[in-house]
Amino acid sequence: MFVPKLEKFLGIEVYATSSWGVGGVIRQYVEDFVVEEVLVDGSKAGIPGSESQIEHKALGSSTVRNHYLLCVLAKRNWDTFLALNAVAKQLGISTKHIQIAGIKDAKAVTAQYITVEGVSAEEIQGVQVKDIEIYPVGYFRSRLSSYYLLGNHFHVTIRALSHSKSKIKRRVTETIKELEAIGGVPNFFGHQRFGTIRPITHLVGKAIVQGSFRKAAMLFLAKPSPHEHPESQQAREQLSKTQDFKQSLKNFPKQLVYECWMLKHLAEKPEDFTGAFRKLPKKLRRLFPQAYQSYLFNKFLSKRIQKGLPLNGAEVGDYVMNVERSGLPILKMREIVNTETVTEINKAIQAGKMRLAMPMIGFKQHSCKGIQGEIEKQILEEEGVAMENFRIEAMPEISLRGELRATIVPLNNFVLEENSRDFVDPSKHKVEVDFMLYRGSYATIILRELMKPRNPIKAGF
Repeated sequence: MFVPKLEKFLGIEVYATSSWGVGGVIRQYVEDFVVEEVLVDGSKAGIPGSESQIEHKALGSSTVRNHYLLCVLAKRNWDTFLALNAVAKQLGISTKHIQIAGIKDAKAVTAQYITVEGVSAEEIQGVQVKDIEIYPVGYFRSRLSSYYLLGNHFHVTIRALSHSKSKIKRRVTETIKELEAIGGVPNFFGHQRFGTIRPITHLVGKAIVQGSFRKAAMLFLAKPSPHEHPESQQAREQLSKTQDFKQSLKNFPKQLVYECWMLKHLAEKPEDFTGAFRKLPKKLRRLFPQAYQSYLFNKFLSKRIQKGLPLNGAEVGDYVMNVERSGLPILKMREIVNTETVTEINKAIQAGKMRLAMPMIGFKQHSCKGIQGEIEKQILEEEGVAMENFRIEAMPEISLRGELRATIVPLNNFVLEENSRDFVDPSKHKVEVDFMLYRGSYATIILRELMKPRNPIKAGF
């Protein structure tokens, strides 16, 4: 089956299903992609004014300070880090005092929990930023982190469908049945991990892992994409030719906020590429090597599928992890399958008590053994990297120890909600789908299986 060149570039080289896709477009409107965060205790961050917004208990004394104030941050068409920066600026605090459980899509309407240190509920309610709403929920016992995140609930509208209602329903149903038969959705890292319009995050990460911060900086700043705004393309091309950081600081569009932060530093210290990266938030800096780590995982998973190895069954040499009652895998409870344990482990996988896993390569995380191990070894050799490279001496704070990641993620509560004419173009149909995915998994991966887009960019990915 045809897989777009862009997806192969991100390491996503296969589909898990053979059914026909419905085609169509997502994110034609920002409101077509709604994400609501779900915590492990079942709390859901609802979009303000929507049916899913939950009424929370009273906060108590507004004079209580120096606690972690739990809030819901709802944003429309905002990058997560830029939204946090805007909120912090209004509150007069550093972004270090705001914690999140997970990064949310930029081109979407999203609601997520945050904790804010040392501010009152009244101060939070005074924040006024366009297309951002923030409301206090209560006081939390600690800083928020991914530990508290169960997953995300998605409501997605797919528009511009050319097929009949019956054909759309049949194709969606067939795809979901195929996914259920293999235990869920392949746990690929999705397009937004790398950037769809300008997918260079993993390339920057590879250069950093290989120790070349100059190359990494020039990729980030000066590698244009034909799909971005012409003004941005021109600015990047000019920098690539001239290497003139002072002039580029004047030329770059101001909306390229992160690039301008780096250029301002390089204009003063043109050889300090490490220092330029340190002008970016630490979480963003870590995204670069993490994106490369993610690319390698995608390659590992693609090759496993291509070789016909199971996703919901283990072979000798594979990693497996135990699963919590919540459905989340337990990263620390893991083992490598051997000939003596393979039968019992596969019974546990079928019972939902264990899950097959593969490595996110880091300086502490080894490859699998057996057939899967050979696949991973070959890919790493082709890439010219080793686990030791993820110990980044020039910037230790973004070094990656590595970990395991489940090869498949269950598809929870999938519902085909609406299948009707599209008011945007009455000659076309639209569908609305609802589903929940565990943390770290990407809605675009289930959507690509449903849609089978020939051009992910035009399809809104």
